[in-house]
Amino acid sequence: MATDDYTLRTLTADDLDEYAGVVATAFLSEGDLANVIDAERTVFEPDRTVAVLEGGRFAGVGGILTRSLTLPGGRARPVAGVTSIAVRPDQRRRGVLSRIMRAQLDGLHESGAEPIAALWASEAAIYGRFGYGLATDYIHYEITAKTPFRPGVDLGADRVREVARADAIEAIKPIYERHAATTVGALSRPGAYWEYHLLDTERRRAGASPLRFAVHPDGYAVYRVKGEWSERAPDGRLMVRELVATTPRAYAALVRYLLDVDLIGMVELDGAVDEPLTLLLQTPRAALRKRFDGLFIRLVDLDRALVARDYAADVDVVIEVADEWCPWNAGRWRFTAKDAQATVERTTADADLSTSSTELGAAFLGGTRLTMLAAAGRVHEHTPGAVARLSAAFLGEREPACVEVF
Repeated sequence: MATDDYTLRTLTADDLDEYAGVVATAFLSEGDLANVIDAERTVFEPDRTVAVLEGGRFAGVGGILTRSLTLPGGRARPVAGVTSIAVRPDQRRRGVLSRIMRAQLDGLHESGAEPIAALWASEAAIYGRFGYGLATDYIHYEITAKTPFRPGVDLGADRVREVARADAIEAIKPIYERHAATTVGALSRPGAYWEYHLLDTERRRAGASPLRFAVHPDGYAVYRVKGEWSERAPDGRLMVRELVATTPRAYAALVRYLLDVDLIGMVELDGAVDEPLTLLLQTPRAALRKRFDGLFIRLVDLDRALVARDYAADVDVVIEVADEWCPWNAGRWRFTAKDAQATVERTTADADLSTSSTELGAAFLGGTRLTMLAAAGRVHEHTPGAVARLSAAFLGEREPACVEVF
């Protein structure tokens, strides 16, 4: 329960160490505090970070990173990257998290900043009550090394080459930018975000090698290896940090390269829900697949957010929206999409369907279907066919993919 003993303030650069200390404690990383401080320093935006204080001491913290996110239609639009939400163990269940969420959402709305917020949840049950909807999933693959491809897979003529870290980042930046421009859910990586994303501390290695970089003219893979041996043969593990390809040939060549690394028994990879990986394999069962929740989306200003992306079908419906945490979104909205572009206006007309901003956030990137949410009782139809029409408009050509945790 919240009390009146708490205050909230925006941070300054001088607060970095205490801020990072709360983050390290909350995420069970006190033993790696120096590296946590160094990592946070690379992307720390103090003027977009708040702390809740009790007795002059930080009880909890939360930050926003200034990023862009590729939306359906290939548009990269500003997104508030919510990060490092951390509450000290002795401050749990006292309203500290709610104060941080309130400060962020109100601040974005009142300043007219990003109409969309995004986060990765350390515990998936937490953020739905603040209006964040699960917009992407990802698949964790474990593939038996040396698994052959099906006949006819085109690897092209270009070689995959190992590149030292000192040279790799500049080599792969333009490849990633081409990839991000066409991949819904991909994040921008300005400035220091490359070093932040590819941080390579001993804790992150967890006994494995430093990061390796395998580069193709149209793609790259960043990975680690860990040597292990069974009684019969080498049984090392290869763990892919990131696999990016801008052509089918580059994708196939990189996957083949990773599967064929010597002394490896198993390759691990996080990929999109519609990752083409198993379609390359002669034996798809050689790839064990587990599905996990990914990026959560919050429509902070619903009317500004919904017009930021393109739509796959024309539709004209009235949506009644519930939104406890951002009440300025609540009410009836006429949503019209024509020739991929949308308009969103207040209306007093009868609603064709009703839902909350959480469900609209979940559907926003085109992966989570509104029809599926309706089947779960989270979208309610009042005009027959309205949910199916709106769901079709929201869909994308491919599943959204974000495997970059921030």
